[in-house]
Amino acid sequence: MREAGAEVALLDCLDPMWSDVRWPGRSRFGTGAYPKLRMEKPECLQSVPRHYSRYGLSYEAVAGALRLLQPQPDCIFITSIMTYWYPGVLTIIDLVRKAFPGTPVILGGIYASLCREHAEVHSGADLIISGPLEHPGNWKQVWELLERPVPAIPEPLPAGPALDCYPDPPFSIILGSKGCPFHCAYCASDVLNPGFLQRSFGALRTELQTEIDRGVRDFAFYDDALLIRPETWLDPLLKRFTADPGVRLHAPNAMHVRYLTPALCKLLHTAGLKTVRLGLESADFSNRADRKLSLQDWEEGLANLLAAGFKTEQIGAYILFGLPEQDGEEVVRAVRFAHRHRIRPHLAQYTPIPGSSLFEKAKSCSQYSIEEEPLLQNNSIWPCKPGGFTWQEHTYWKQFTESGNRVFPRRNPNGYDRLR
Repeated sequence: MREAGAEVALLDCLDPMWSDVRWPGRSRFGTGAYPKLRMEKPECLQSVPRHYSRYGLSYEAVAGALRLLQPQPDCIFITSIMTYWYPGVLTIIDLVRKAFPGTPVILGGIYASLCREHAEVHSGADLIISGPLEHPGNWKQVWELLERPVPAIPEPLPAGPALDCYPDPPFSIILGSKGCPFHCAYCASDVLNPGFLQRSFGALRTELQTEIDRGVRDFAFYDDALLIRPETWLDPLLKRFTADPGVRLHAPNAMHVRYLTPALCKLLHTAGLKTVRLGLESADFSNRADRKLSLQDWEEGLANLLAAGFKTEQIGAYILFGLPEQDGEEVVRAVRFAHRHRIRPHLAQYTPIPGSSLFEKAKSCSQYSIEEEPLLQNNSIWPCKPGGFTWQEHTYWKQFTESGNRVFPRRNPNGYDRLR
């Protein structure tokens, strides 16, 4: 938008922008909790034994920030993240409508892309964008709504994030690509970002040097397919970081284990990677929801990480939990598998995602109307697990994943005693 001639201001309601707003303390590496306000549960969630809260800046703080914005904007873009967070999107649209009557509101992001029909009915936005803004049809619609000539789409794509919009970030991000060449049944990455585009090393080097110069030391990779074609940008970027021992790198998104070659693992280690997350997903390598990992891939990739100098306590493995028709014993085996390798298992609770190939099966397995009501796609209610969420079973899984190879209590609510 800047390259097309626009002046841009960003309001991030999950960012601690004002000193007079109380914010929970940050933890290691700049991450931390968010302020939250418990709210009355919507009718469709009344049977779920969990609290319902809004996270981030308060309604009053956001309204106050909007009142300070001068001059009045010609257009307001609102993004959306998880489909089941759409009530916050509707609240923001209501706020900007009150602050700037008559100003066009354009809604994009994940909810707008995956639940477009729902957004068209409920959001009240003037224009809804599905997929990336820079796609020619979307780009044209925006400028036509504003009754302005349609400028050329800036090159090269994908564009980098406007990191300078954050004046004093506790950490920053690295985004070297958009999209993913894999088509996993539980994921909609290829729907949100069709194709797979990688950025140049030169653009990333300049961008990240600016962040380092203003004091940022922790960087998180946001790529969906970080290790694909590393020679394009990742290898030279890691070599650049090797010369700056004060920088810490983090890979919270699951890395594809089959691409962890000895050379790449060594680069990751010497460049300062501190947080390692692997996509295990299941220990049943003959019957997986994806086709991107074999047992041999796993053994070799993990061995390469350890040989490069990574400690097992740095490494975590994501295990899918709550898949349609998933046997609980499969999860137990996967947790045990991670424990045997002395790495920490992390249960990745399944979200039924519209647009993914597994969504049809999810609809038939769920006790909820997940297609009609995005709130019911929330992974924290275990929408495709028989019986849904219970605190008793939540406690069981928490204790089990943290137990390591220690003896675990024999009595539990799930009937898995015989596997211990």
